[in-house]
Amino acid sequence: MRKISLLLLFSGLSTCILAQNKLLTIQDAMINARGSLAPEDLRGIQFIYNSHDYVYYKQDRDQVVYLKGSLGNESKPFLTLQSLNEKLAKAGLKPVERMPLIQFGSEVGWVFVHEGQKLALNPDKNEVKVLVDKTVSLLEIVENGSDGYTSYIEKDNLWVAKGTWRKQVTTDGSENIVYGSAVHRNEFGIDKGMFWSTSGKKLAFYRMDQSMVQNYPIIDWTKTPALNKNIKYPMAGDKSHHVKVGVYDVVSNRTIYLETGEPAEQYLTNIAWSPDDRFVYIAVVNREQNHMWLRQYDSLTGKYIKTLFEEKDDKYTEPLVPMSFVKNDAKKFIWQSNRDGWNHLYLYNADGSLLKQLTKGNWEVTEVKGYDEKGEKLFYMSTEESPITRNLYSVNLKTGKRERLTEGFYNHRVLLSSDGKVMIDNFSGPEKPREIQLKDLVSKRSELLLQAKSPLAGFATGESNIFKFKTGEGTELYGTLFKPANFDPARKYPVVVYWYGGPHAQLISNSWNSGSGDYWFQYMAERGFVVLNLDTRGSDNRGKAFEQSIFRNAGKAQAEDLLNAVNYLKSLPYVNTESMGLFGWSYGGFNTVNFMLEHPGVFQAAVAGGPVTDWRLYEVMYTERYMDTPQENPEGYKSTNLIGKVQNLKGKLLLIHGLQDDVVVQQHSVNFVKAAVDKGVQVDYMIYPGHAHNVIGKDRAHLYQKVSDYFLNNLLESKKTHGN
Repeated sequence: MRKISLLLLFSGLSTCILAQNKLLTIQDAMINARGSLAPEDLRGIQFIYNSHDYVYYKQDRDQVVYLKGSLGNESKPFLTLQSLNEKLAKAGLKPVERMPLIQFGSEVGWVFVHEGQKLALNPDKNEVKVLVDKTVSLLEIVENGSDGYTSYIEKDNLWVAKGTWRKQVTTDGSENIVYGSAVHRNEFGIDKGMFWSTSGKKLAFYRMDQSMVQNYPIIDWTKTPALNKNIKYPMAGDKSHHVKVGVYDVVSNRTIYLETGEPAEQYLTNIAWSPDDRFVYIAVVNREQNHMWLRQYDSLTGKYIKTLFEEKDDKYTEPLVPMSFVKNDAKKFIWQSNRDGWNHLYLYNADGSLLKQLTKGNWEVTEVKGYDEKGEKLFYMSTEESPITRNLYSVNLKTGKRERLTEGFYNHRVLLSSDGKVMIDNFSGPEKPREIQLKDLVSKRSELLLQAKSPLAGFATGESNIFKFKTGEGTELYGTLFKPANFDPARKYPVVVYWYGGPHAQLISNSWNSGSGDYWFQYMAERGFVVLNLDTRGSDNRGKAFEQSIFRNAGKAQAEDLLNAVNYLKSLPYVNTESMGLFGWSYGGFNTVNFMLEHPGVFQAAVAGGPVTDWRLYEVMYTERYMDTPQENPEGYKSTNLIGKVQNLKGKLLLIHGLQDDVVVQQHSVNFVKAAVDKGVQVDYMIYPGHAHNVIGKDRAHLYQKVSDYFLNNLLESKKTHGN
């Protein structure tokens, strides 16, 4: 193994001073981190529609007040509870006792919920428009269109409403026939199942037939006796559901289905409408997930028109963002693709002919933010500066000229005014909890709106550093190292490593607390641990080859990268590599157990939450993308089946699982525990009743106390016990 090289990039949290000796509690680290210990913010900050004025709210004594400001004009009270109630009274509505959350950036007016109804208030005329009726707003799946129509699911069927008018669109909805919901297990960027057209008069919707998919039991333990609730869970290599796309026209009161054809087991993803409502576009992906066709369909007849273009990959292709028509030009659209190895923007004619690649380089476009007023410039966020930062750029669609619009080596989150001329730049860094600037993108004038102080100023925090290193193969990786509070370089400290290592996740960013939403790393550092947070190959935003390293052999590349990180830890004189712990959740849970079995003895204790232990038992869409089917890749499934390797375990292992987990079903951990019992191997096991794949809410503090205690009891010399 080549010797690892380290490049320290940034010193984040300063070494604590003696007067700052207050320790974080687990409640502070996991709950208050998102509340009283979160960096100061301008809550709810947004632009008023068609304006350069910004609005945010704050608590003023016992009331919430909205404040408004603009470039050169200091923010002042804009809307109080009294003034809102005066407007409501003039509109003939009852007053409210508390200030609601208001969306000021909508062209229909100020949008908020009043007595269970979603309303739009015209602030000048004090006129109110009901967007979603009270009886509908309480439902779980609701979608609004631009013309005032609302679609929703009630008693398994699709309905459309406007005012007091109701229309039941489907009649055969059931547990097996699912309408208007996300399909394909929420893969391919799919997060909803109803899509209103540009005019708001046509609705595209998913119809999913899952009658052929096996039932899987999820037990509700709150009932006596316990109650079985079946879900449909297609496992790798088994039958998958069949999906169609329907279109309902509210004017003609007619429903048709698009002729998406055979095979039935294909993925209909990234649905988009043409600006004139004539066509529906779908990125169709085969079950093998190595071929995508962007197809055009007639919204009146449902007939297939043509394929605009195709994309193939020898491993897998995964469209995540629908095509987007250019502002003020219905003859062109933007497509995002990693076809050249990195996610970039491509400009197409509406007929499917490629005009140009708008962005190019060994970096990723992470988000499209919108256009300028004329539609000549497109704004986007990218990793061009560094994989661990995010910046706003613009690209001219005609000339291809690009411009960086945010400054500093930070992680930027940006809001743009509706004309794209002014931005609210909310950013942070290791030494900067939060800064918010207002910037005119034309004149380049800027104004500081907020400079947050460290919420951890009174705590005994240690030093943290973001670093990068190269593996033996020359791949550059990033990590964050948290040193113990009151660090003594002459001492030897135990280690905890946290990782994930799977697709669609990135742990390390050059932002406050290294991008972590909690302070658990600092909590453990305060208790005498060196904590390493690591991104291995397989992680997000590093290009296609970086992610596809997991293909057909999950865990192998990640384990190699972790071994490189361990070699670095061994080079640190203050690290006790005979007392190390490993922690991961979900894909990170799989990686954790896999490493403990493939490289026994490197870590003395480990915690794996919601772990996949046999990819054969995981869902079709995700597993077959990265592993192919069990029939196509039997050796890959065998080598990643952790249940068959349980006898390799050395050290302590705690498995944690949500009892209602419908993502990584509990059978994974149960089968592993059964194999451990059969082999005489000792493992620890903790369940969380009432929780699915993640343990959230107040119980999250309990979870992390359990994890912390496990490492404290098994890694600290004064408490260490010997297991297997």
